[in-house]
Formats: sequence, structure tokens, C-alpha cells
Amino acid sequence: MHLTVIVLTLNEASNLSDCIQSLRSCTTEIFVLDSGSTDQTVEIARNYGAQVVTHSFHTHATQWKWALQNLPITSDWILGLDADQRLTPELKEEITQILETDPPVAGCYLKRRQIFRGQWIRFGGYYPKYLLKLFRKSQASSDESDLVDHHFRVNGKTLNLKHDMIEDNKKEADLFFFITKHAKYANLQAQQEYEHQTTSSIEANFFGSPDQRVQRLKVIWQQLPIFVRPFLYFWYRYLFRLGFLDGSNGFLFHCLQAFWYRMLVDIRLSELKNLRQTSTLGIISREGL
Repeated sequence: MHLTVIVLTLNEASNLSDCIQSLRSCTTEIFVLDSGSTDQTVEIARNYGAQVVTHSFHTHATQWKWALQNLPITSDWILGLDADQRLTPELKEEITQILETDPPVAGCYLKRRQIFRGQWIRFGGYYPKYLLKLFRKSQASSDESDLVDHHFRVNGKTLNLKHDMIEDNKKEADLFFFITKHAKYANLQAQQEYEHQTTSSIEANFFGSPDQRVQRLKVIWQQLPIFVRPFLYFWYRYLFRLGFLDGSNGFLFHCLQAFWYRMLVDIRLSELKNLRQTSTLGIISREGL
């Protein structure tokens, strides 16, 4: 079973052990691509036998592009993970079967189970969320236009695997960390929407792959009026998609992730548009003189 796992890290001592332990018996090599951790991340990685490589971080997408192009990977199949993600035993067995049968596909989508402050977020349209994480290196790429997150692209057919990948960032139990992290992401998200609008390398298609369906929803989202859409999105998730069934901790998650974060994005997007208008008016004024 020749599989290479790549894990991105930055101060992930609280998450990395669970991630690497979940990979036992299904991988032949693990690379931890670290971007300057000051905690015990590197030591933990080496204790588990991972190869540690250091590279400065700009965005997730550029970091993954560098990894695919520069790490001494010896297998065609790659599993790309963040340190807060881990495989369930059932998913590990399913991946083992994929590697053994070697089907004629370019990649596989894994079904994410989101954990927030120790609780599985099961409702609000947040589960299942399919992420392309397992793919053939020879047919994969990373889209550098993604400023906030990253999306792998493959040239070829894909499969949706049945079992869950768990995502549980233990650092987010500290709400200050969660808020600080998402405030930074909101700025990047607004910049990405401002610069690219509906432009994407992914085809928008409700009936296509999970990424194509998400892209179609993004196109609709960007056509909605800013400052209104965070309210619509929160009530859509909390009422229509039954987010209230996640209880009090779920309310906190849906409120922060679906409303507060989206409102920050719209505030910053409005600021960027105002700056552009001010700059345009200044140019017109100078030309008039």
C-alpha cells in the first residue's frame, strides 16, 4: 500500500499526535511540512517517524503547490491533511481497499465530520462536507487563487468515500483563538471576493462534483446584497437546515461561523469597494484639472 501523507503544520502540538496516530498501517511515508513552529510540533512529528521539512507560509494554496512540486514523494497516491484532521478506523480501511484495488480514478473525496469544542456539528448543512483529500500526484494541482483555504484539483474521475474524516481543532476550544483566526480569514475572504468575484478554475454545476456544487452556491452568494446575506445564511442554516438541533454549543458555532464571520467579510468587502470608488474619483478629479 504505497501512500504518501503530507500534513501542514504551524504550532500544532495539540493536534498532531492524533492525526499521525490515525494513519498507522495505511501509509509508507509521512511528510510534515512545517512553517516555523515554536512549540513541540517538530519534535512530535519526528518522534512518530515523520520527515519534517520547513518552508515559509504565504497561503494554504501556495504551500500545497510547493509541497507537490518539491517534496521527495515516492508514491503516486497522496493524502493531503491539515494537522487537525484524522482518519476514523473505517475510513482507514476504506482507503486501504482503494489502494489495493487501484481503481481508474484521479482522486477521492473524504466526508468531513466537524468537531467544535468537543461536539460533532451534525446539522445546519455542515455535515456531510466532502473534501478532495486523496489523489494521484500525477493528476493533481493546487489553485493559487484560493487565499483562505485550499482546493486540490484533479484531471479525471473522482469517488466519494463512505466513511468519515474527523476535523477537530483543539486550539479552537479557546474562543479567542477561534475569533482571531477567523477575523484574519475574513479579511482574506473579502479580498478574494473583491479581486476575483465569480472567477474560478472550478466549473459551477449543481449536478457535478462536490466542489462544483459549492462553486455554484458561491456564484449565487456573490449575487446577494452584502450585509443582508449573513442574516439569510444564518437563518437558512439554523432553522431550515435544523442547526438548532446542535444545541447551545451548536448555536455558538453557527452564529460565529455563519453570521459573525460572514458579516466581517461583508464589512471588509464594503471597505475595499469604497476605497476603489474614492481612488477612481480622485483620478477623475486630477484628470479634470
